[in-house]
Amino acid sequence: MTTMPDTLGKAAKALASGQISSRELVSTCIARIDAGRHLNAFVSIDAERALDAAAAADRRPPAERGPLNGLPIAIKDIFCQSGVRTTAGSRMLEHWRAPYDAAVIERLTAAGAVLLGKTNMDEFAMGSSGENSHFGATRNPWNENHVPGGSSSGSAAAVAAGMAPAALGTDTGGSIRQPAAFCGLTGLKPTYGRVSRWGMIAFASSLDQAGPMAWDAADLALLLNVMAGVDHRDSTSVDEPVPDYTASLTTSIRGLRIGLSADLLGDDVDADVRATVDASRKVFESLGATIVPVSLPTALAGVPAYYVLAPAEASANLARFDGVRFGHRCADPQSLEDLYLRSRSEGFGTEVKRRILTGTYALSVGYYDAYYLQAQKIRRLIRDEFLAAFSNVDAILAPTTPSPAFALGEKTDDPVAMYLQDVFTIPANLAGIPALSMPAGMSGGLPLGVQLLGPHFGEAKLLQLAHAFQQATDHHLRRPAGVPA
Repeated sequence: MTTMPDTLGKAAKALASGQISSRELVSTCIARIDAGRHLNAFVSIDAERALDAAAAADRRPPAERGPLNGLPIAIKDIFCQSGVRTTAGSRMLEHWRAPYDAAVIERLTAAGAVLLGKTNMDEFAMGSSGENSHFGATRNPWNENHVPGGSSSGSAAAVAAGMAPAALGTDTGGSIRQPAAFCGLTGLKPTYGRVSRWGMIAFASSLDQAGPMAWDAADLALLLNVMAGVDHRDSTSVDEPVPDYTASLTTSIRGLRIGLSADLLGDDVDADVRATVDASRKVFESLGATIVPVSLPTALAGVPAYYVLAPAEASANLARFDGVRFGHRCADPQSLEDLYLRSRSEGFGTEVKRRILTGTYALSVGYYDAYYLQAQKIRRLIRDEFLAAFSNVDAILAPTTPSPAFALGEKTDDPVAMYLQDVFTIPANLAGIPALSMPAGMSGGLPLGVQLLGPHFGEAKLLQLAHAFQQATDHHLRRPAGVPA
């Protein structure tokens, strides 16, 4: 098997120098995907299509090559890709082939990227463990008896297992950052509206955001350069200038102010996680940053607010899957009501049904004011607290998850315990701010991540801070057993 550079940056240099061809890179990825099928990281692979795209990248004249020319990338199976099966991890869309490309697919393809295939995920992005997919659970390459996190489980597992140097995920309540933390990766949730949602199957439209996952911050900057920017087909896309995220990576962080909130480091946080945050604080101080206490008293109320707001939006977004227009349709319906009932009952999994029912209840007459409006008020309080904090600091340091990756099946019978895995990631989605998770420690052979949160459109500073941290530490260089660095 060809030695494959494990990051996009290394692969780009190898391609530019002629040390390796894109077809060789992609062939190696496909071989590794095949060898790692037991991890269940991918739902669909179109090897012939990927190899043809790689060969085209190799033939492309240098003057016509984009910044990702010939680089292989895995795609979460929530993004529409023309002619390719797009399932969102659900039986409801098991056989559906998208008729068009999502905006991010268009941009990656235009930049020359080779799309390897679609990765496994929690159904309709609803989950924190990768166990809710119609296609079975994804396993963590660091310990196959543990979860890789969710909902972007397959994307995280694919990169961690060396099947792809980078992957695309989505983050509604932490679904990029939490699996990145569990799998030892660096993952970024951009500012809401920074990356187009057009062609991304909706879960909760006011929270969903696409973002990249890779081993290091430099690769995230390279991908965000391509992905970010206004898209007038998406009414929530923001027309904000896109900086060159790679240009400021190496700028010194001396003098930057990093907030640290005691509100996010309570007794319910694993001792190793608290120690990892403290060790990260010391690294930033050694690099010249100043640590400043900040107050975020409402942040932990984000979980109950989120699990009212997100299901409410999901109940509306998923109403389109009714067995009539597209998606799963029950056999021999006896009436229109029977068609609706059985198609949705058969097509949706347990967690999706739970959230649809929760959301419908929260929006119903008599409960809208008591639940939905109160949750929106909490959302505004959280946003205002972050805005106040960022008037005094450049970024905030926090845990990504309250514990390392847990065992498969450990929390499946306790939805509340599962939901609490998102306690530190949800606030960024509610506030619409960017947040980045990066590897920062180990616990029992499993990676631990810390999180950097920034003000709206502050991705460049987060990437700069993460890159400085990664130049001073080696956490992002660690790989699961058998995965070459």
